[in-house]
Amino acid sequence: MIKAERQQRLTAHVKDKQTAQLAELSRLLNVSEDTVRRDIKELADLGIIKAVRGGAIAHSPVPPHFRDREHLQVAQKEIIAQKALHFIENGQVVFFDGGTSSLAVAAALPPDKQIVAVTNSFPIATILEDHPLAEVLFFGGRLNKKSFTTVGIETIEAIRNVRADVSFLGICSIDLAAGITTVDYDDALIKRSIVMNSKNIIALSTINKLETAESFYVCPVDAIDVILTDAEVDAELYQAFQERGVAIQ
Repeated sequence: MIKAERQQRLTAHVKDKQTAQLAELSRLLNVSEDTVRRDIKELADLGIIKAVRGGAIAHSPVPPHFRDREHLQVAQKEIIAQKALHFIENGQVVFFDGGTSSLAVAAALPPDKQIVAVTNSFPIATILEDHPLAEVLFFGGRLNKKSFTTVGIETIEAIRNVRADVSFLGICSIDLAAGITTVDYDDALIKRSIVMNSKNIIALSTINKLETAESFYVCPVDAIDVILTDAEVDAELYQAFQERGVAIQ
């Protein structure tokens, strides 16, 4: 098998399985683990897959721009949003990050819920401006034109002044080993600040984002409390998250 064909098969396997170990790929391709390791590095350098310790992992399937994401998997996000509503109680301070899944939760918020909604997302602030009982705190800063959120030190400092009862994180990628990661450095810093200043962290993730990884690190998986997703999770993966103290619903 020539190198190009081997790397093509390696890439297809990782994208199909989401994650693969060196030994697994070595057997599949009938080459040494050192050869597999070199192939993974070359493919990772090209941005095709993500190299992790002991193997490789797929990139998130989510496009980076908000406009490209807002009409994707709408039904799945509505399933997640309905689950999220069970975590919102009257009188709470609730942080919504800039993810489209967080937007779905804000859009589904019943009119009789009385909360303080905190966000750095222009679309979420717009959704909630007509809500009869939700007070909205919108954090300023530099505009990220891909995500329609404010970012930077001003936004981070504002987040540090709030202790949210519950926070909703729209997830780009989540993996047991790699943790929560994202494609945008500024977004990673914002999410990290939210995690550090919240009592309960609810990760909103469609099933296809599990076992994927990106370049910018947010936090380990055990920093969050619950993952809400749209489909049943593989039993082995479910158990692995449970052992790290993370519930999946």
